Amino acid sequence: MTQATILSTPSGSLRGITRPDGGCEFRGIAFATADRLAPPRDISSWNGEIDATSFGSICPQVPGMLESMLGFDGSNMSEDCLNLNVFTPATPDPTAALPVLVWIHGGAFTNGSGSIPWYHGSALASRNTVIVSINYRLGAFGFLGHENYGTLDMISALRWVQRNIAAFGGDANNVTIFGESAGGSAVVSLMSSPDAHGLFHHVWAMSPSLGQLRTLPRAQELETQFLELAEVASLDEVRALPLADMLAAQAKQMAMRAANFDFYAPTAGGTALPFDILSAAAQSSLPLVLGTNRDEDRLWSAFDPLQAEFGEPDWMRVTGEVFGDHAADARATFEKLRPQESPKQLISSVRTDTAFRQRAQRLAENHCEHGNPTWMYWFTWATPAFGGVLGSCHALDVPFAFDNLSAPGTDMLTGDGPERAAIATRFADEIAHFARTSAPTWPAFDTQSRTTLEINVGFNLLTDPEAEIRRLFAD
Repeated sequence: MTQATILSTPSGSLRGITRPDGGCEFRGIAFATADRLAPPRDISSWNGEIDATSFGSICPQVPGMLESMLGFDGSNMSEDCLNLNVFTPATPDPTAALPVLVWIHGGAFTNGSGSIPWYHGSALASRNTVIVSINYRLGAFGFLGHENYGTLDMISALRWVQRNIAAFGGDANNVTIFGESAGGSAVVSLMSSPDAHGLFHHVWAMSPSLGQLRTLPRAQELETQFLELAEVASLDEVRALPLADMLAAQAKQMAMRAANFDFYAPTAGGTALPFDILSAAAQSSLPLVLGTNRDEDRLWSAFDPLQAEFGEPDWMRVTGEVFGDHAADARATFEKLRPQESPKQLISSVRTDTAFRQRAQRLAENHCEHGNPTWMYWFTWATPAFGGVLGSCHALDVPFAFDNLSAPGTDMLTGDGPERAAIATRFADEIAHFARTSAPTWPAFDTQSRTTLEINVGFNLLTDPEAEIRRLFAD
């Protein structure tokens, strides 16, 4: 059973819930309002007592496979979706000054929400932190063209944290932003934003989809394409479209081919972001942890019928496309380091490197070369689910990072083996330790030793893991 708890904040009064473990939750707190294709307007105060016992509306979307697996609930979708959730380890003490962790969810900037069960913050909060999970506008609602409304939503939520988090026992001067996939690239983009300066102090990026970040010309190209698909001539007409028509045009666009799945994503040179996001992020002095999973791409390739029959000719074709004149050397290198993988799995490994791992490596290199504190990890634990075909796939690490192995749907992706518990404990402990002390427990990354923490049943310090593969991608 849960019981109500009342909290007074600088913005107004909230009624949340107290869990049996003594921690508290305040759900669905509106931090801003926004008209369609317009910047958010901060909610700085309210009258009366707000009911914060239920999760708020989520941005309209068409859920994908992963969202369904994560426990997606599409029954409460609305464009009025700018709300957040706060999880505390105990009854809020305004003098506690606990480290704050703000979660920015993934989902290709088109799916997801902060209220998905895998992101429930109670277990992380029990490590004497305050957890905040946010919603932001997705797809065409948040990232049509170059205005970066979804990014502005994130910044608005961070301003709300600065104004109010002390009432929940959090320290506004010790805020860590963390996210996975699109959320990982979102936190990196926020590092580059002048509008977000001073709103957070540490960054943890899990499997950031950095290739999704767009240029201004690409954003304009996609905006024009959307207008054609929606059969309208201007953004003003988009603002007047029925919701169903917005989602239908978005679905048509997302069904098209795009190398980086960048239909909707933060745009470099657009509102609140510089022209070179990754360069600006690399120059940020904020402590940064970057990590990827060993087999990211298998989340998609393992069940793709078009790839089911991939064999040696496809392996040769893909390496030729990626490595050109060095294709033979690349094939030999991957086959040597991944001897158990089939041609189909080797192709997936190359795509993991091109889409995730090597981009994260370059950012880590550039960040530490600017003299900024940087750490890297590599999540390599392979799930036994589905006969083991997923390996250490994209998003597999999320329930471990939150120590949420009992959340609905987790067993389907992770199996139910007892070895999972120790991995989750250590991973979540590291995130909390980083938030508290500005550093995780393993040595920092540099371009000589390239020290990387391997996260598996054992936690091992690696020196330049798979250096031969890294060199294939070196400039």
